Amino acid sequence: MSSAFHDESGPQPPKVLKTSAEIIATLRQLQQNHDPLVIQFKGRGQRFQSYLVEVDRDRARVALDEIIPTDGERFLKQGESFNVEAFRDGVRVAWSCEHDVQLGELEGAPCYWAPLPLEVIYHQRRSAFRAQLKQSDQVKIVLTGDKLRDALPGHLLDISATGCKLRFAGNLSEQLSNGQVHERLTAQLPFGSMTCAVELRHVQYDEKLDMTFVGTRFYRMSGLEQRQVERFVYQLQREARRTEGDGPF
Repeated sequence: MSSAFHDESGPQPPKVLKTSAEIIATLRQLQQNHDPLVIQFKGRGQRFQSYLVEVDRDRARVALDEIIPTDGERFLKQGESFNVEAFRDGVRVAWSCEHDVQLGELEGAPCYWAPLPLEVIYHQRRSAFRAQLKQSDQVKIVLTGDKLRDALPGHLLDISATGCKLRFAGNLSEQLSNGQVHERLTAQLPFGSMTCAVELRHVQYDEKLDMTFVGTRFYRMSGLEQRQVERFVYQLQREARRTEGDGPF
């Protein structure tokens, strides 16, 4: 596989971000991309989900959306400390909150204000370059296979040499599960249709958006399929570098 699709030094050990500029830039990426946060209160096994809806630089605080399931709000109101974890483009972002969270409002909607973390763990764990598709350029896909009763139409959100992320309308968590192999993922790429098999790695239903997000790994690709993916990823990578330049890290 061409080295064009791998970071120059491969996966990196975790970084600990300590400057407010680094922390705010990283958290704003989570906010702007509506990445789900996994919240776990210390000493409790249950996991909860929320979203980062505001990063307030001036007051050194962040706003969390409602927590799902809602019984987690009781732990927030009790002032229990918790850990937060999220993933963005193959990077694990994590921090802890040891301070009381305050119930408040943001643009008329209830939220929870928490202090801006003093440290954030930033762990680049994927070596393959993953190209993000712009909202206006998202590629239509159809997932079919022997395990599926009906063809599932959706969109391609990002792609790398080793896998891709898909989005489907509605709750498909009963039809799709981690570890499944589906024989035919057909993507309408700009230069033609591509069909390959994929293994499902992460299936997550977002109740608020009523969408199912699926992370996949390409499964036993042929040489032609690999070349098609490489061509598309390279095209997106070149476009990203031209329009956005290098990221902050």
